[in-house]
Amino acid sequence: MNRSKLRASIASKIKKVGVKGVNKPKLTRSHKTKKAVVVSTLGPGQESGKIIRFGDQKMGHNYSPEARKAFKSRHAKNIKRKGSPAYWANRFLWAGKGGSSKRPPKSQKRKF
Repeated sequence: MNRSKLRASIASKIKKVGVKGVNKPKLTRSHKTKKAVVVSTLGPGQESGKIIRFGDQKMGHNYSPEARKAFKSRHAKNIKRKGSPAYWANRFLWAGKGGSSKRPPKSQKRKF
C-alpha cells in the first residue's frame, strides 16, 4: 500500500470510531460491551491502523493499588505485546496512581 492509501484507510477508521487521532484512546460509554476504543498502528501488521476495543463495560478499573497489581500480573505477557487490547487497557485504564470512582461490581468475589 502506498502512503496516500494508508492515510485514507487510517482516516476512515478514525472517523468511524470518533477518536481524535491515531493511538489516542477514547472512552465509549454508549458501547454495549467495551469500555474504550483506539485506532492503533503500534503492533505488528497494524500499519494501516486497526480498531481495538478494550475493557469490560461492567467492571471497575484502577480502583485500588491491589487491583492494579493483580491486573498487571494477570496480563503481564499480553501487556508486552504492543497494540494488543491488554497493552491499551494497561496504558489507558490501569495507568498511574490515580483511581477511578467506579467501584468493582458486587458479583466480584475478591475484595480489593
